[in-house]
Order: sequence, then structure tokens, then C-alpha cells
Amino acid sequence: MSEKRDSVEDRSSVRSLLRLWPYLRPVWGRWGAAAVVAVVASCLGLVIPLVLKWIVDGPVAAQDPGGVWLGALYVLLLGIAEAVLFGFRRWLVARPLAGVEAAMRADLYRRLQRLPIAFHDRWASGQLLSRGTTDLMLLRMFLAFPLTFLFVNAVTILAGYVILLDQEWTLGLVLLAPVAPLVVLCSLFEAKYALVARRAQDQAGDLTTVVEESVLGIRIVKGFGRHRSQVRAFRALTGRLRTTELDKARLLAGIWGLITVLPEVAVGAALVIGTVQVADGDLSAGTLVAFLSTALALRWPVESIGFLLAMSQEAATATERFFEVMDEAEEGPGGTETSVRAPGDGLRFENVSFRYPDADGDSPPVLDGIDLHVRAGETLALVGATGSGKTTLTALVPRLHEATGGRILLDGEDITRMPRERLRELVSVAFEEPTLFSASVGENVLMGAGSGAGGDEGLRRALAVAQAEEFVGALPEGAATQVGEQGLSLSGGQRQRLALARAVVGRPRFLVLDDPLSALDVHTEALVEAALREVLRDTTALVVAHRPSTVLLADRVALLSEGRIAAVGTHHELLREHAEYAWLMSGTADGRGTDPR
Repeated sequence: MSEKRDSVEDRSSVRSLLRLWPYLRPVWGRWGAAAVVAVVASCLGLVIPLVLKWIVDGPVAAQDPGGVWLGALYVLLLGIAEAVLFGFRRWLVARPLAGVEAAMRADLYRRLQRLPIAFHDRWASGQLLSRGTTDLMLLRMFLAFPLTFLFVNAVTILAGYVILLDQEWTLGLVLLAPVAPLVVLCSLFEAKYALVARRAQDQAGDLTTVVEESVLGIRIVKGFGRHRSQVRAFRALTGRLRTTELDKARLLAGIWGLITVLPEVAVGAALVIGTVQVADGDLSAGTLVAFLSTALALRWPVESIGFLLAMSQEAATATERFFEVMDEAEEGPGGTETSVRAPGDGLRFENVSFRYPDADGDSPPVLDGIDLHVRAGETLALVGATGSGKTTLTALVPRLHEATGGRILLDGEDITRMPRERLRELVSVAFEEPTLFSASVGENVLMGAGSGAGGDEGLRRALAVAQAEEFVGALPEGAATQVGEQGLSLSGGQRQRLALARAVVGRPRFLVLDDPLSALDVHTEALVEAALREVLRDTTALVVAHRPSTVLLADRVALLSEGRIAAVGTHHELLREHAEYAWLMSGTADGRGTDPR
């Protein structure tokens, strides 16, 4: 994240915003029409000073009340037309730009689903959430107003200065004097504001992360009485964000003040010179009135430059943050199924190694030279001390992480040559930390169902295997009961049983279970194990185990030690022949024993 934050100075706001073109292309016609309407409406305001000139030099000079009333009517009609056109512009852009925001949000969400686990390990969820909400809202607001009026105001200022020079070129040159210093000031402002805007949006993402973590971890916060420390952390982040927002406000106030003062000084000078010319008879009173009215009509287009530049910088930053995610390489569909298959060969690891992408180059790999064969229809238990790499090894099978060396075969087929969709239909997983979604019990379980494996019958069978039928039936609406965010309305054991049901509901050919019974009491564990044995007869399974009761589900056991396979055999063989395994099993069983290493 810091690399991204430090690169703001090297980017061009225009180049960043141009990346929005694919999303704007479908609504370009309507947006362009809205810009034209806004230009016409703005230029109507420049016609009013010409009407005033006619009134002063004509009906007023000739003392013609009827002409004055006619001129007033013209001014009123021009004002009404200007208001109607601006309202019409708003109507033109509202619907298409809401569609642009929706399309960008859908693309961002789709990309997040396809990005590898390594990406999600690096990025805070609050940063991703702020990109999908606050940043996209900023972009919609920018496209609806600042982007349009950067164009509209530029055309209005250009047209206004043409009128001023045409009315009295000497006075027009006086009003052009502030242009050069304003260009320099705006350039300096843009560079400084870009840095502060990026810092503010990143800090808002950090703040979102803290709030999200506090809400999701509210039981830990309350259970350990950490609410005061959480409040202090929150206040520190809000303080940083407040300071940054004040920096933004100071920059904006400074540029706005200068943009306001310099043109006002020029208008004052033009007024003095023009008054002298009228007194000398070199300029008509109507021309001076029209000139000053035109200059005053240009005040808003000129003074809004600072605000529009600030909004443009925030939009450019939001665009940059959006494409930081969109530019990340997604997993891809996988291979094309061209490898030679060996039906019934099971699951093979051949010299597999793995190192996390952000690990130090001189650090040892998490997994190193793993050679392991789980025969077809066999259940292999994977045992090892904490940190030995068990969970990482199981994550390589469905390609949640990519092996950095060697290969993994399913029935003789290299998984890197399989389409990911097919791979994840063949391999079903249950993780040690069960994750449930804000959906019904049935919907959570059936997420694991492949084609033709769902429905009420499949759901009932999966719940039976996981010994979840009784507690699901006791819920207010049975399997249709909403479990709430993260499934926190259920106990840990209930969540784990639903996660197990989700893993087996699709009758997978290959099953990967990461300590699936750790949260169960001994009686429920025995019932689940009995039902699970029936499932394991029809599948090839790799089961991470910490307790002897789980190990006994397996035909064979592999001992993983410091990233390597130290021994493979039956449970009783390893108890007799391998001290480390015996120590792990005795320590798991009753908490006693000493580490033989």
C-alpha cells in the first residue's frame, strides 16, 4: 500500500481520468448533450449585459419607459431560460451517470471475487470497501458536475473575454492581467492538493478497516474489556484524518481567496479607468455598464476554478485507487485440459514447494520438496506441529495459493492445466475457521453443491453427515433461517458443522478438510465421525488432524515437520516408530509430553 501512496507525484490527473473513458463511452452522447445545454445556459447569462447596454444607451437615454419595460422583460425571459436549461442538464446526466457508477461497482466486485488469495492477504478490507463506496460516489459527483463545468466554464470565460474585448479592448486587457499569475497558482495548488487528497482517501480507508474490525470482533473487544483502547485507536485515526481534511481546507481556502482577489482587483481597476473614459466622453455609459455586468457574470466561472480543480484531484485519486484493484492480475480460468490422465490415481504432490510472495528472499520456504501420494479412495491424515505448513499445503490443492515449485496431480492431471472452475468442482474444502454468509442455513450449505447435487435431498443428506439436522430443525424457520453476518448467531460448533455440510453436499471426488471437528464436543464428534466415514469411502480425502480421534478416520497418516514430509504410515506404525508423532498425539490427547526435538 505504501508504494501506491508514494507514487502520487508521478501521476497525471488527466491521464488517470482518461481511464474512465470505457465507462463513459456508452453515455457519451447524453453527457455531451448535457454539456452543450449547460454551455448554452451559461452563455445566455452573457447576453443579459448586452441587453442592459441597449437599455441604458437606448430607452434610458431617450427617456422611453416602454423600452425599459421591454428590456426588463428580455432580461426576465433570459433568466428563466437559463434556469430551465440548467435543470434540463441535470435531468440528462442523472440516470446515465448513476449507471456508470453501478457498472464500475459491479466490475470492482467481480474483480475482487477473481483475485487470488495472496491479494486479499495483502489488502485491508476497509481499503477495498472505501474504493467500492466512497471513491465511486466521488467519481459520480465529479462526472455529474465538476467535469461538465470545467468545460462549460472554460467556454463561458472564453466567450466572455471575447465580448469584453469587443466592447472595449483596453479595459479587456486590464481584466486579462491576472490570467498569468492565476495559471501559476492553480498549477502549484493542483500538485499540493493531489498529495493531500490521496492521503485523506487512504486514511478514510484505514478508518473504515478499524470500524469493520471492531464490529466483527465486538465479542473479543467486550470479552477482554478493550473498548477503551479501541476508542483510543479510533480517535487517533480520526485525528489524523481531521488534520488532513483541514490541510485540504486550508489549501482550498488559499487558492479560492487568491482566485477571488486578483480578478476583483482587475475589475476595480477597469471600473476606475472606464469611469474616467465615460467622463471624458470616450466611452458610453451603456458600454461601461455592459462591460462591468459581463465581468461580474464571469465571477463564478473564474472563482469556481479552485473548487473544480480540487474536485478533479479527488476524482483523479479515486480513479487511481479504483484501478489499483482493477489492474491486479486475477486468477484466470486455468489450463485447457490437455494433460494425460491416469484414472484412479488419486492426489499426488511431486516435489512441491511454496513461499509466500511477500516473504524475505533469504527466509526458508513454508513447504519444501513435498512428495506425497493419496491413493484413489483413500483418506490421508496430515499431522504436524503448529506452523509446520499443514493449512498451506491443503490450500494448494484448490489453488487458493499457487505452488512455487513442483506440481500437484489429480488422477494424473496437473491442476495448473485444469480450468479453475472444473478444479473447484472436483475438490471440496472445509476450513478450520468456518465462514458463513448473511444468508439462510440452506443457502450457506448449498454453496458447496455442484451441478445437480443441490436441492432438498442433498441438503438433508449433508446436514445428516454433519450431525446438524437436529439444531437446524430447531431454528425458527429451519433451513430457511437467516444466520446473520458471519453466522455469529450460531455457536462455534454449529458453524463448523454447517461448514462441513457445505463441503460434502456436492459429493466431491476430492475432499480437503482442515481440522473439521475441532469445535465439537466429544459426543457430537463421535456421531459426525461415524457419518463422515460413510462419505470418505466414496472420495479421496486429505484431512488435517490434531486429535487421535480424527486421525483414526484415515487409512494412513503423513507427518509434516518444518515444511517437509517426515514420515508416512498408519497411525499405530508412526506411534511406534516416530517420536515426534508420538509426542504430538500424546500432547493432543492429554496435554502432557515433552518435545523430543
